[in-house]
Amino acid sequence: MDRRQRKSRKAILSAFSRLLERKSYSRITVQEIIDEADVGRTTFYAHFPTKDDLLSELCREIFDHVLSPVLEKESTHDFRGKEGDAEKELVHILYHIRENEIPRILKGESGELFFRYFRSRIAPFLKGLISIEDMSGIPEEYILHQLSGSLVSTIEWWLSEKPEESPEKIAYYYLKSNSQFIPER
Repeated sequence: MDRRQRKSRKAILSAFSRLLERKSYSRITVQEIIDEADVGRTTFYAHFPTKDDLLSELCREIFDHVLSPVLEKESTHDFRGKEGDAEKELVHILYHIRENEIPRILKGESGELFFRYFRSRIAPFLKGLISIEDMSGIPEEYILHQLSGSLVSTIEWWLSEKPEESPEKIAYYYLKSNSQFIPER
């Protein structure tokens, strides 16, 4: 992709993100995205065949950074070298959820779509945390489904009910309440 294409793509994604702050996903039209991004219809469709593809790409970009296996120094936290530390990795993820465009996306219908993508992307991270010997005959897929659902519920509760709580505290709550499958390390 050349520089002009990258710039157009970024404008479309940014415009879409801004629109999600103000409107539910189903009420946003492609024309509104085009107008907000100041691009042509052909340019939009060259990058995203549908609005669903745009949402999927927005989520993918967020998750690729948030769930990166390599932790980097950020403006509000630095967990470099903490890879493999389940609690620190979870805290890192929670910082991103609180600080980036994610809270804007979580309103209404767009939040449901976001969390559906999030659940599918968080499963490999959670799989690395569970203790196989503690499963007591429960299928691993069920445990991953339960843990990802619990994390989604925790994040929804945190952002709507207790936004003043630190990511460290929320990670502690999550890990402690799921300690039967996620042992302390």
